[in-house]
Amino acid sequence: MSYINATIMKLVKDITKTQLEKGRVSDEQAKEAFKTILKWIGEDPTREGLRETPKRVVKAFKEYFNGYNQDPIKELNKTFGDVDGYDDMVIEKNISLQSHCEHHMAPIIGVVHVAYIPNKKVVGLSKLARTVEVFSKRLQTQERLNMQIAKTLMNGLEAKGVAVTIDAAHQCMTMRGIKKEKATTLTNYFLGSFKDDLSLQNRYLKHIGK
Repeated sequence: MSYINATIMKLVKDITKTQLEKGRVSDEQAKEAFKTILKWIGEDPTREGLRETPKRVVKAFKEYFNGYNQDPIKELNKTFGDVDGYDDMVIEKNISLQSHCEHHMAPIIGVVHVAYIPNKKVVGLSKLARTVEVFSKRLQTQERLNMQIAKTLMNGLEAKGVAVTIDAAHQCMTMRGIKKEKATTLTNYFLGSFKDDLSLQNRYLKHIGK
């Protein structure tokens, strides 16, 4: 499996660099790479059921890893200052998460909870979910994903504090390897007032636990 993982990892990197470097790897080259993988696993890419598979997989990969082509800070540019002095936490719970781990390219499925303390301005709620989306559409570890979301929200919103929690199942350990299908991983990351004020942190954890 190390060969197929390395091949797909290289393919993803080439495809994303393609869009940044004027198409160094074409869709056709990507399709040929997937044909090679189909042959490697013992399939015949010319049989009827698989003829369109490389094309479909290339299309799917563009969707799975579209986050490489997006700037998360741009999603937070539009804010609203007319909040009548609101300065308590804003929480968005149960943002759906679909990502892929960078070690086996297996899906990571779960939810993200996000909170921030406004500093004179707030952002549209959809932008919080969009920030999660941008970083999740990349090859990830859960720990790094958690930190990227939190730091981007902290900097992009100039917030007083940010808290991000991820609860997710990693199919690299539920479908392969140790195969513990009910296992999930929980990570938290706190910045600013959420890190400094334990009572605020506990209030946030209580809210997302309801």
